[in-house]
Amino acid sequence: MSFDVVTFVNQQVGLFTGAATDQSVTWAKESQFAIQAFQKNDFLAKTAMSNPTSAQNAIINVAAIGITLNPAAKLAYLVPRDGGVHLDISYMGLLHLAQVSGAIQWGQCKLVYANDTYESNGLDKAPTHKYNAFGERGPVVGGYCTVKTQQGDYLTDEMSLAEIKQVENTSKAKNGPWKNWWEEMARKTIVKRAAKYWPRVERVDNAIHHLNEDEGIEMEPVMPHKPEAEVAAEAVERFSRMESLALDLIEGMRQADNMDELKDLFGKAYTMTNGTKLQASVQAEYAKKKQQLEGAI
Repeated sequence: MSFDVVTFVNQQVGLFTGAATDQSVTWAKESQFAIQAFQKNDFLAKTAMSNPTSAQNAIINVAAIGITLNPAAKLAYLVPRDGGVHLDISYMGLLHLAQVSGAIQWGQCKLVYANDTYESNGLDKAPTHKYNAFGERGPVVGGYCTVKTQQGDYLTDEMSLAEIKQVENTSKAKNGPWKNWWEEMARKTIVKRAAKYWPRVERVDNAIHHLNEDEGIEMEPVMPHKPEAEVAAEAVERFSRMESLALDLIEGMRQADNMDELKDLFGKAYTMTNGTKLQASVQAEYAKKKQQLEGAI
């Protein structure tokens, strides 16, 4: 039986709307962008056919993170990788999320080449970066990300080529996007690390967590070193708290009186359990309760 991408995408409407975090990212538009992506990329469509759960999760993550698949915006894409369909967010997408969430006023990320003139002016100032945009700039030697916060402060983070390469070598995507779009991946790596210094917002945190989980990257810690046993204990404690809250939300879904209440609880539970096995229980409970409520109408 052939894989009907239109039917498949349209079947995700309930899960998408339930997970939505940004009203400007609408099902009407994003479903069409997703269909276009599958229709234009035969390998992506075949990957979705062989692993429909991954495609479903990628579409839901569009809503949960609140990022558009509009190809003109170049903020996020559906990509085939490691036998599954994944939501990939560009460095421009991360900066966009930070802007619309109110963490920053604006930001930029640039690579520095051997023939450029570059001078670092500290964490709280923009660097001095001069180059010939139309001449031979030489090989990449590093890069930086500068943002302006809502308070008018500048924050700059820099990464050397060696630091970028270290991240590349630990990524599951090193034989894919890192080979085909190295500069794009390098900029995204710089932005992800720079975001640790920005005012914290949930949407950016969720997007970076999603990317790191998807690419198998564990970024270097900002906090001082802790013994492995202490880190492991804290991780267990965090998971236990998350699990307890998620189970409360699942119970709330079971008791929901209407679809609006169910969708609100599902969105919170789905985002909270992103990347865990518990997410499957959240989806199953949503589908079960949705069927009950719709049957009662």
